[in-house]
Amino acid sequence: MTEKKKLKLKIFDKEYSLLVEDEEVATELAKYVNDVMSETRNELPDQPKDTVAIIAALNIAYDLFVEKNKYREFSIQATDKIKKIKLLLNESNISATPS
Repeated sequence: MTEKKKLKLKIFDKEYSLLVEDEEVATELAKYVNDVMSETRNELPDQPKDTVAIIAALNIAYDLFVEKNKYREFSIQATDKIKKIKLLLNESNISATPS
């Protein structure tokens, strides 16, 4: 089990103390969330912080769904190609076997 470390991260002008296993990953995630929230605030400057946070969360969720769908499609294509390769290997083994 990996030991967790306490890390202070600033997101959307507020500092959070988190227990993290990987400081580098946590820092990257905090930067990503902060960037999305800042972009959202720039697009919706008159909205309250909680609205900006919800819209940012929806944008992040959208990004996640897009990536999950890309992965799913890639996985389906890879599985199909593996099946085709196995069939070709089986066919070549059958034709290479002496009678």
